[in-house]
Amino acid sequence: MATGKPKAVVLLSGGLDSTTVLAIARHEGFDAHALSFRYGQRHTEELEAAQKIARELGAAQHVITDINLAVFGGSALTDSALDVPHHESVDELGAGIPITYVPARNTIFLSFALAWAETLGSSDVFIGVNALDYSGYPDCRPEYIEAYERMANLATKAGVEGTQKLKIHTPLIDLTKAQTIQRGLDLGVDYSLTHSCYDPVDGRACETCDSCLLRGRGFAELGLVDPSFTSTKA
Repeated sequence: MATGKPKAVVLLSGGLDSTTVLAIARHEGFDAHALSFRYGQRHTEELEAAQKIARELGAAQHVITDINLAVFGGSALTDSALDVPHHESVDELGAGIPITYVPARNTIFLSFALAWAETLGSSDVFIGVNALDYSGYPDCRPEYIEAYERMANLATKAGVEGTQKLKIHTPLIDLTKAQTIQRGLDLGVDYSLTHSCYDPVDGRACETCDSCLLRGRGFAELGLVDPSFTSTKA
């Protein structure tokens, strides 16, 4: 049913950042069409979380699409032969690009979002990339997003005909994890619904992978405990 609101495609993994971005898109008055991927990742917990979050936050539509990046390998998130790194504390995280990087993942995801935005008649795509508290992924940097946006506006029929001028919204790109969490809390996000863990154990957050440690520190900086943790580890 038409709402009169502008439409936006929101990339929704089911994790903390993308959930916050969905809440922001809704708060900014967009009719949010959430897009998730079954891309060959080693577990389904985040997709199950994404389904709950899309309903809870009032997405106009939620699509889970299938692509299989596991056939290429190259990442601990898609190749069971590669171990997900675990650390005792966030201070142990290295400065290099970790083995959990999935080659070209955001480029692929944004391409699907661009295609859906064109068919929806939308000029807005939201993605939860962050250039501060993140794992060093090259496709989370502002210069990457700017370059992709320029390319996207050359790539579609709607762009060439002038009916679409795509804007990639990155509301978290300059925020720390704590600032992201606070933004979401201000918008009423229930972070217990989210799942960010790279290597869950029996469906629960491992609390020691890069993603768990970064979000755990974010909650700790606010004087809170991550609701996805079963212990008080931060």
